[in-house]
Order: sequence, then structure tokens, then C-alpha cells
Amino acid sequence: MFVLLACNLGTESASSPPTLVIQATATPPATLGFNAVSQQDDSSNSTIQIDDVNTSTSNIGAELYALMQQVDAERLMAHVQTLQDFQTRHVNSTTTSSTRGIGAARNYVQEQFEIVRQQAPFGNFTVQPQAFDLTYAGVPTQQFNIIGYLQGIEPGAGVLVIGAHYDSIGPDFNDAEIFAPGANDNGTGVAALLEMARIMSQRQYRSSVIFVAFSAEEVGRVGSRAFVDWARGRNIDIVGMINIDTIGNNNTRSGTIDESLRIFSCESESICRDRGASRHMARAVEFLGFAHNSILEMQVERTADREGRYGDHFSFSEGGYPAIRFINTLEEWGNGSSSDTIQYVERDYFRKSTQSILLVAIAYADGPSPPSSITLRDGGDNTATLRWEPVVGATGYIVALRFPGSTRYDQQLDWPDTSLTWDGFANYAGVAIGAKGPTGLIGRLSQEYVIQPG
Repeated sequence: MFVLLACNLGTESASSPPTLVIQATATPPATLGFNAVSQQDDSSNSTIQIDDVNTSTSNIGAELYALMQQVDAERLMAHVQTLQDFQTRHVNSTTTSSTRGIGAARNYVQEQFEIVRQQAPFGNFTVQPQAFDLTYAGVPTQQFNIIGYLQGIEPGAGVLVIGAHYDSIGPDFNDAEIFAPGANDNGTGVAALLEMARIMSQRQYRSSVIFVAFSAEEVGRVGSRAFVDWARGRNIDIVGMINIDTIGNNNTRSGTIDESLRIFSCESESICRDRGASRHMARAVEFLGFAHNSILEMQVERTADREGRYGDHFSFSEGGYPAIRFINTLEEWGNGSSSDTIQYVERDYFRKSTQSILLVAIAYADGPSPPSSITLRDGGDNTATLRWEPVVGATGYIVALRFPGSTRYDQQLDWPDTSLTWDGFANYAGVAIGAKGPTGLIGRLSQEYVIQPG
């Protein structure tokens, strides 16, 4: 479905520094219909070109580019303005007003999802609220997560969850009436969620996608915990969760500017219960962002969140599901600030951050399934052979390599077959593999095969 403008993933641009060339055994013949240029010479000696992920280039498909261009900055800002105009979205604020409080915010989000449902051309988008009980500051209330479900077309392809919390909090966390605009935290995340649902609902994907607006994040992420319990009770196969929380600010009040996105993820197995899957997802998403020419650079952080802070991705990692958080790199106002208003949301950066998250969400939802049954066996001659099961419909594979101590995949190899014999594996801490579809779209990476600690 995606039509590539050019298929040069794994090659270098004219302005790139020389790539690392590593000696290897003979390149196997192309399989699964991948028309590769042979690197084999007459003596059967060959080299493998390993590209530094910092300098390798690729072109995204025409349709993928068109989807990114559909992100409407005016629509994004209008969502943020509407949410701010409710004055507060505190969980204990009014639920009966149409113009103020958490109830008005809930109704607005559900109405926007209903518009998406009505305009979905394939009739595969449904909307439902999820009620849960909350007692905060001694006040019992009923809260609601709002769920939009986009049905996938491939059985067994799993479900990608994309979430953002719509509640807000003011300087006095217990005061339900104090001004709590929450424009960046997290009006921007909700706006991006709604815009991504609108755009993604216009076509079909291999995997199903759940868009969910959480309440009660600011008071212990009670909403996302309730959602995880709900999903587990229905045996929903969640392959990953993307938490969009505070993505509209690229500067500080001192004038420092940084147009990148941070990716936080849980790393402690005793807390996360996902055996490192969240940190691996962070690396994989950063890799896919680069491979598909993300507009903004993504930075994999070494912690689960900022010191002393949390987000809804914690609830999924605690439940055993891989989950990450996207957040702007610089923060102009702290959590609960009454100054967190729309005037400090950078319109252009906000659009770029939404486009970048949309891009990796599409790769996760529509790229080929990741390879499985990965093995690395010593060849006894200073080489090792990496093997994996072929993926139906794949036209090639991307082998991602991570150096010891690195938070990201540093080098990549565009490979046509399901077997790779090489003498360089010992230089890396881990390797993961992604399948490439007929259009060049790379899907989520396999689990990392650990070569050495680090």
C-alpha cells in the first residue's frame, strides 16, 4: 500500500561519512522476492556494509508522507484551546457543566471520537466509555476512560494502544476549582491522540489500534490502571503502548530551544514485570523513527521518567505490557502550573511531534510482524551465524545492532535472507531484527537477542 519514492534503506548519502565495512562470509542469494544487488565477488569473498544509524538514509513512501502531511496544526491547537477553556479538568471538578470541569472534557473527547467513528470509511471504528470508581482527597467520584477502537485486518497481529490523559491539576493538587489549564500537560497529548485517530481511521492496518483518553492520571494514574485490568480481563493481546504526555513545548523561559522528543521507558524488571520489553520498545521505536525519516529526532532516556515523576506508561509496564512515553525534551512550566496555557505551546513543534509519533505508530500497526525463533550459533572459526524464521510477505530484513552501554541501536544491516554468518557479532551487546514489507515499510523489531551484557 505504501509506494516508495526510493528504496535506498541501508545506503549512504553523498554527504555521509564512510560507512563501516566489515569482512564476512559469502552473501547468500536473495529470497522472498527481494531483488538485492549481489555483493559477492568471483572468489566468493564478500563484505557486508553495516550502516551507522546516525548517517544511514532512507526515503519514506509517498502515502506515508501524505499521512504525515494530514496532521493539521490548526486542529491540534483548537483541541488544546477547548480543553483549556474548561478552566479545570481536576477529577473532583464538576461533571454536570457543559463548559467547565472534568465532565465537559470527557464529553468533548467522546464527541470527537464519535466524529471519527462517523467518518471512518470502513466502518471499523467503535467508541465506548469505561467507567471506574475513584476516591481522591476524600471525595468519591465515577471517572471515565474514553476508548476508540480501530479494528485491524490480520488475525493474530495484536493490538497497539495509544493513550493520553485528559485530566489536569493546579498548583494546589487538592483544589478542584483552582485554575488548571493543562494546555501542554496534557492538552497537547489529547489533541495528538484525537488527530492521530482521525487520520489513522481513514485506512486499514494489519494490527488493531486502541486510542484511549485516560482520566485520573494526575492522582496516581488510576485510569490507566483500570484500563490495564479491563484489557487483561478480556485477554487483549497488547503488543505495545505509546503514552503521549506533554509534547508541545520546545523551549525554556531562558530561550533555550531543543526540537527533539524524549522516550522514557521502564527498565527495572522487579517493577516493570515485562522483562525489559519496555526499554526494548523504546529502542525499537527510536530505530523505526530514524529508518522512516521521522521529522523530529527521538532520544531514548535511561530512566522510566523524570526523577520523582510518572506517567500512564508505568501502569502498562507494571502489568507486563511493553510501554513508552513521548514527552518534549524541554519543559517551560512544571506539573500543575497555572501558567501552562496555550500561549506557551509552540504550534510548529507541536505539529512535528505529532507527525513523528504518528509515523512510528503506523510502522508498529502496519509493518510486517517481527521475526521469531532467533538463534546465534558459534561457527568455530571466529564467526557466528544468526538465524531467524522467515516472515510471510517480507521482502527483506533489517538487522539492528547495539553497542555495549548504548541506549539505542547504533548500526543496521539491510539483509535479504534469514541467515547471516559474520565475525563481528562479538562487538555488540545485542541484536534485533525487523521485517521489511513490499513497500519498504519496516515493522516492529523482534525481541533483542543479547550477545553480551550492557
